[in-house]
Amino acid sequence: MSTLRISGLQKAFDGHPVLHGIDLSVRSGSLVALLGPSGSGKTTLLRVLCGFERADAGTIEIEGRRVAGDRLHLPTEQRHIGYVPQEGALFPHLTVAENIVFGLPRAQRRARHRVAELLELVGLPESYASRAPQQLSGGQQQRVALARALAPSPGLVMLDEPFSSLDAALRLETREAVARALAASGATAVLVTHDQAEALSLGHEVAVLWRGKLLQSGPPQMLYRRPATRELAAFIGEAVLLPGTVANGRAHCVLGALPIQQDQHAQEGAVDVMLRPEQIDVLPETAQRDGALEAVVRAITFQGQDAALTLQLIDAHATVRARVPGYRTPREGERVRLAVGGEVSVYPR
Repeated sequence: MSTLRISGLQKAFDGHPVLHGIDLSVRSGSLVALLGPSGSGKTTLLRVLCGFERADAGTIEIEGRRVAGDRLHLPTEQRHIGYVPQEGALFPHLTVAENIVFGLPRAQRRARHRVAELLELVGLPESYASRAPQQLSGGQQQRVALARALAPSPGLVMLDEPFSSLDAALRLETREAVARALAASGATAVLVTHDQAEALSLGHEVAVLWRGKLLQSGPPQMLYRRPATRELAAFIGEAVLLPGTVANGRAHCVLGALPIQQDQHAQEGAVDVMLRPEQIDVLPETAQRDGALEAVVRAITFQGQDAALTLQLIDAHATVRARVPGYRTPREGERVRLAVGGEVSVYPR
């Protein structure tokens, strides 16, 4: 069953289309990451879903109830949506407990309804209930904002880039806590983000918005391994794109004759071949592997857990990028051998 169903959604500002016929269905209890670059229409879509903006065309259904479409526009407070903004937006003059129950009926606010339960759910001790928001870290404030969104037991939770203002270590810790809380509550959620790693690690499904159109949606692994377009491939993670041709069911490029994704029905002819940097195995010069190519390490970007390499192929006079674990980082100028693992995607030229 779908908690959220969007059909043919359109929105324009001053005659300039921003959303072009968006169709999206979000299963009950799942988390969908809405991913896209700046200017793709993510914020506009979120605002239309929440009722902050009126749709020009199309329909929106939440828990089987139509909230927008055919001149219908239910106000925000009637849509049964929980909302977590970028900065948390906690009220500084209220305690943590008072922030959590802020949107509940008066009797439940007085009884501090579910405060202890919700704090435990988001991984905070009950003693934090009496604290002021200013006494919390940024990550803790975001957890309280999530608890506030979950307090009325909404049918849908919208998270608007809730980790963007946190530093790297706190961002990882907070998003893991938020994911656990959402899963434990059984809530259905839409996470709006421009961070590819965040979308791929958190989303049960990822929907990619590009210039106001929904280009592709599906499980994270499918989007990463089989992006629909070369532009999408370059946006979702790092992509190695090489000119080549398809012949006899294989993609031929400077890295050899490579197997094509099984569900791609590639026609023979000129293509761009796409693979991920981690698919290129960087082996010692003395390694023996059929089809391995000789190369020289020309540049290294060391990133701790891994390293990005620029490699010059000796026979083909071309360069490619590869990624290796940090502990296996070769030296600049070192001669190595390259072999490709896994299947590749191809895009007609």
